[in-house]
Amino acid sequence: MHITQLNRECLLHLFSFLDKDSRKNLAETCDKLLEVFRDPLLWPLLNFHSPVELKKNNFLLGPALRYLSICWHSSRVKVCNIEDWMKNTFQKGICQKHENVVNDFLVQVCNRCPNLVSLTLSGCGHVTDDYLILLLKSCPDLKILKLENCVRITDWTLEAVILYGGSLQTLHVDFCRNITQAGLEKVQEKRPSVMLKAERSADMIPDDKPGEKLMLERGSTAEIQYM
Repeated sequence: MHITQLNRECLLHLFSFLDKDSRKNLAETCDKLLEVFRDPLLWPLLNFHSPVELKKNNFLLGPALRYLSICWHSSRVKVCNIEDWMKNTFQKGICQKHENVVNDFLVQVCNRCPNLVSLTLSGCGHVTDDYLILLLKSCPDLKILKLENCVRITDWTLEAVILYGGSLQTLHVDFCRNITQAGLEKVQEKRPSVMLKAERSADMIPDDKPGEKLMLERGSTAEIQYM
């Protein structure tokens, strides 16, 4: 029996054992298998290991997506985590090639995947609050949000969790150095049912320019003297 003689249910089951590249390669052999590849039921789970993978045409984004993971473990992540004002020309050049890739992908998720229940981002150093706020608004059923080494995430995301994360059950913000203790405590107060984890976040040095930090210190000193 030829593979194309199998019914759709069997083909979907067969495709489910393949990775994204293998699914795409098989789909390119005939129209029937291409239809199976495009079936939203085949894509409830997506795992990516680098921003480059997000640009490939080997997956489908749709309302069936429930679980999304983008985990980038690379030496280049260290460059992304350097404060913008400290990067040299070479480092900025590295980041310019991918700095908008994950953010742009999250916009697509917001538009196409309203039933998302779990999002994991690790090493996504260019993701900002704006895109996570949009995602929390667009995916009301989100139950799990895990962020690791996402250095541009601040307390604004925590505020969005309080405002829009009504279904959220688990929140991890590990190694997100611009998260503050005050922001974490507010989440605990307003959303006590959320399982909150923040390893090495609020205890880390926030991402401030030396000049800005000095101005803040001078302002605090002047205020104390005035009082």
